[in-house]
Amino acid sequence: MTYELLSGLTLFALVSSITPGPNNLMLMASGANFGLRRTVPHMLGVSLGFTFMVLLVGIGLAQLFNSYPQSYSMLKVVSVCYLLYLSWKIATAAQLEASSGDSRQGGRPFSFIQAALFQWVNPKAWTMALTAISIYSPAQNLASVAIVAAVFGSVNLPCIGFWTTLGRQARGLLNSSRRLRIFNIIMALLLVSSLYPVLSTDLFG
Repeated sequence: MTYELLSGLTLFALVSSITPGPNNLMLMASGANFGLRRTVPHMLGVSLGFTFMVLLVGIGLAQLFNSYPQSYSMLKVVSVCYLLYLSWKIATAAQLEASSGDSRQGGRPFSFIQAALFQWVNPKAWTMALTAISIYSPAQNLASVAIVAAVFGSVNLPCIGFWTTLGRQARGLLNSSRRLRIFNIIMALLLVSSLYPVLSTDLFG
């Protein structure tokens, strides 16, 4: 891979990883509700899970989907339903109790496995993986696919860490049940709005 191609790939990875999407919105909400330390498994699951996804897409998964076009529609339905479910979970997340200071009652952040598996029903993750492979590894040989995955893995983690930290910083302002409830509802609505590209375009085609 040439220096120019690698530079373009790194920039693409940065822009696509740092911009709002289901992963970043969920991590921001998790940072605000559970703090940075408890959200670390979620972060690692996103980063490593997506890196593994890029590898599988690059070594042949994209061709498998092209061979079975109906799988795009099935994946779209699953993605929409699951994101709506997650939006509801965020909107109804456990709230602060005025008498309990900064402690959240109930609820738990995503585990590593949950976050890694979520990548497979995340529309933005599919868009990022398919675009990166088609542009920066069109031949889909193992070496170039591995480079694409490695670049995303190294760029993605600090980007999602930024969103988690942003949520953690907002935690100090969410010192009442009402404020946290409003924040969670806003994050849930933003997560629902991220479905627009899925519903308005043939995202996987």
